[in-house]
Amino acid sequence: MKKPIIGVLPLYDREKDSYWMLPAYFQGLEHAGALPVMLPLDGAEHCEQLLELCDGLLFTGGQDVDPALYGEEVLDCCGELCLARDQLEAALLQSAIKRNKPILGICRGLQLINAALGGTLWQDLPSQRPDSRNHRMERPYDRAEHPVTLSGPLEALYASKTLGVNSCHHQGIKTLAPGLEPMAIADDGLIEAVFHPDHPFLWAVQWHPEFFDPAKGPGTVLFRAFAEAAVK
Repeated sequence: MKKPIIGVLPLYDREKDSYWMLPAYFQGLEHAGALPVMLPLDGAEHCEQLLELCDGLLFTGGQDVDPALYGEEVLDCCGELCLARDQLEAALLQSAIKRNKPILGICRGLQLINAALGGTLWQDLPSQRPDSRNHRMERPYDRAEHPVTLSGPLEALYASKTLGVNSCHHQGIKTLAPGLEPMAIADDGLIEAVFHPDHPFLWAVQWHPEFFDPAKGPGTVLFRAFAEAAVK
């Protein structure tokens, strides 16, 4: 059977002025039966052509999302930005939604999706939401740092009300974008996964499923569900 092609949004290294990719994203998708392809960073004006090539999109982790995207000034607590990523990903997201292309967001991917669809973000959880738990764990990342309470599609996928997840982020959802619904919440109340009920497959998670064993970790069924949606 023909494998679905997943367009993977590139990571960017400002010091080296280079695109790069974590092998774990590709390994998770490949183990799920998909064929990942890294997209160009300067492809915002070619969204339609890129989407002709792709059966789904994976929005990866990386730099902070520009607060301008959700109507705020950049605070000192905000991290490094990458405007080229923001522009590309916001444009691709809107085009993919119109085409009903399957979409999976991871970490920054969840934050970008929420901001681009009208939600807002905490620019820095430790300083702006000091009652939060520590969401930035130390290595190794292939272990659970805290539990989340599942609902909706993720509860059905894991056949469980709870899931132990890793955690490596300092930003998070402040207000949820219109149209999105939560499907995982941390024990401090932070929304850690969302979906769009009117889209065939628009899911995003705050944790990093790619850091777990692709054959038997908690990311295995998530990548498989995404790949299966891309086949359809």
